[in-house]
Amino acid sequence: MHFRLRYTFSILCVLYCLTASAQTNYTLQQALQTARVNNLVLKTEQLNVSIAQTDIITAKLRPNLVLNNQTIQLMQPSHFPANTSWYNGKNRQVWWQLTKSFQIAGQRKYKIDVANKNVAFAEKNYTERERNLYADVAEKWLEVWTAQKQLDILLTAKSNIDSLVITNQLRYKNQVITQTDLFRTELLSKQYAIQYKTALQEVINRQNELKFLLGIQDNVSIDTADNFLFSIPANIDSLLAQSLQSRSDILTAKSLIEVSNSNIKLQKSLAFPQPELGFIYNPQNTIPYFGIYATIDLPVFNRNQGEIKKSYLLKQQAEQQLFTIQSQLQTEIKTTYASYQLQQQNVQNFQTVLEQSQTILDNVKYTYLKGGTTIIDFLEAQRGWLETQQQYYAALQQYRQSYIQLLYATGLINQLAQ
Repeated sequence: MHFRLRYTFSILCVLYCLTASAQTNYTLQQALQTARVNNLVLKTEQLNVSIAQTDIITAKLRPNLVLNNQTIQLMQPSHFPANTSWYNGKNRQVWWQLTKSFQIAGQRKYKIDVANKNVAFAEKNYTERERNLYADVAEKWLEVWTAQKQLDILLTAKSNIDSLVITNQLRYKNQVITQTDLFRTELLSKQYAIQYKTALQEVINRQNELKFLLGIQDNVSIDTADNFLFSIPANIDSLLAQSLQSRSDILTAKSLIEVSNSNIKLQKSLAFPQPELGFIYNPQNTIPYFGIYATIDLPVFNRNQGEIKKSYLLKQQAEQQLFTIQSQLQTEIKTTYASYQLQQQNVQNFQTVLEQSQTILDNVKYTYLKGGTTIIDFLEAQRGWLETQQQYYAALQQYRQSYIQLLYATGLINQLAQ
């Protein structure tokens, strides 16, 4: 039974190694850069910029000419002039009218300006979408890294205990240890084998989720040796100042205020009615007449008051949104920076614990093999070592997660993807 389980475990290791060798190892920066080009959500969002650009084309268009025809036919033949028929021009009056609406008070100019500002807003909003996606990609990359580290720890623990199983089988054969000691060793090996299979599936699941975010079809794996710790200003005031100037949601909110300012000008200009001017050609009973045409709404009731008021409210809303984001940004940076410093210190403090747990395991194993202690002491030391390793990588995960959150809060994660 133990041989079959060990054989299965070996097959899993070989298959995993073969799969990993056929995959592309992505550092965090490479993952972000790949997502920037291939992510399906970003490709959809990118169309919003193109859609906004079409509004510029629409805004530049001028009103079409309007052609109007009215024809009046004399119906009763008794009223026809002498020697004329139904189709004779003397029995008909024709009205041809060619007119065009004119945009006054800078209406066309302001429409174009609003369209241009909306394109700038769409571009800034797309950058904000990128920031949110990069945070998701970085978090998923870290999940793969964590799952991979857990797998590596279990593999190391399994290898250590397997070597002891082989040793104890010989020692039991030579009647150095009891069958209970052998069974305890084999039991732990079997437990590690089951945990390894679960951890392996966890790695595969997280890799598939990362693959979707990257927008690629090939299998992916991450570069577990990548520290991905890039330079961050040590002064929190510098971080705040830089983020208030360059974070994408701040720029998006400022761009929305510019759109609102342009929209106010446009709505004010639309309070002026558009005149419609043109020419008239009117043959009446073959006698030609020529005239001009002019019409305009009298702004007695409708002077676009509602849209003008709405435009001011939209600007007020945009300014309030900017203020809210600025306040939220300061809170986010303060909390994430404090968490980053704390987790960094925790990881540094864990180095001593790691060394101690390794020393304890080595000493207990040596003493056990020499017959100086029991299998229970060794198994306890083995479990303690595994727990310490898992706690260390959990602390390291929290440290890296706090770093990613800091990159996201400051907006520096966008620069990392370039």
